[in-house]
Amino acid sequence: MKSESVMHLPDFFQWGTQTYIMGIINTTPDSFSGDGLGSEDDPVQAAVELGKKLVADGAHLLDVGGESTRPGASPVTAELELRRVTPVIEALAGAVNVPISVDTSKASVAQDALDAGASIVNDVWGLKRDRRLATVVAAHEATLILMHNRSNSDEARANKRLGGHYVGSDYNALVADIRRELKESVTLACAAGIQNGKIILDPGIGFGKTVKQNRRLLNELGNLKELGYPLLIGPSRKSFIGYTLDLPLEDRLEGTAAAVAVGITRGADIVRVHDVRAMARVARMTDALVRAA
Repeated sequence: MKSESVMHLPDFFQWGTQTYIMGIINTTPDSFSGDGLGSEDDPVQAAVELGKKLVADGAHLLDVGGESTRPGASPVTAELELRRVTPVIEALAGAVNVPISVDTSKASVAQDALDAGASIVNDVWGLKRDRRLATVVAAHEATLILMHNRSNSDEARANKRLGGHYVGSDYNALVADIRRELKESVTLACAAGIQNGKIILDPGIGFGKTVKQNRRLLNELGNLKELGYPLLIGPSRKSFIGYTLDLPLEDRLEGTAAAVAVGITRGADIVRVHDVRAMARVARMTDALVRAA
């Protein structure tokens, strides 16, 4: 059943008029970006304070995650993920007036998160891990983000300075394969009763793709835009920036800004970022250049 606290998103998003900023709230202790709140004395209060700051800095929506998706990360149980995200979402829903997304691929976590006040489910596996998630989203009349993902721990490599990255994946034709696999995810969503207007696609930058493949994918987003759905990208602080510029995590602001700007020019509607204040400015300036009447 649709929660009364869920924001009516079709009225919130006006696609094509501007770029929307999604601020990241990690409740894990092992986020690749080093900003996880899982080690805080009071992670719920820390998340609320961060959420308020991100909104003040220009975030239009917030994404709450309780499982690290960095290359080589260990999976967590649904019970642990629920303990991390549900109280945070419940507290944020009463503290900020923007849509809240839960970053999960588990139906049970999505169920509790939507009941707690989330209105979006951000599935980094595009319904390929738990197809029951689509039924949960449909029952709540929520919005679903479907991400492309071919991550394989056997293809992940770690570097102490630059972070984890993927060294290869068997694509016949990179963008065409991603397009086809995203369409498969859309088919699963629609079969469960999710309306087309409540589907957002994410090409999965940094997930199961090499440094060169990530750069190419970002530059060819227009091919995915032709599918007819809003596009979300998440290049923020990713290792493809670090390996391109030979820079550690803390020095990737300018690289992220370049990726965000190019992504917007290629059709991105939402950018998922850590450094909201700076990227909101980048987005506004890029919008003024490419979306001007």
